[in-house]
Amino acid sequence: MSPRPLASLELGVDARVLDVAGADSLRLRLLEMGFVPGTVVRVIKRAPFGDPLELRVRGGHISLRAAEAARVEVEVER
Repeated sequence: MSPRPLASLELGVDARVLDVAGADSLRLRLLEMGFVPGTVVRVIKRAPFGDPLELRVRGGHISLRAAEAARVEVEVER
């Protein structure tokens, strides 16, 4: 599968984090929240209009705005 933004991932699909774009405080915050390369993430649910998303990361649940999730590049697990 080709890399794509986490924000475009379908519900219930596991994906592996490849990278977090940018060189700013948001990138650092996403890394601190567990979005590090190699980590498996899953979209649990989306709010109306697709924003925010509830994600499962390292056994916990995290909500991100779609714009923030778009910064995380993932690859779908086979």
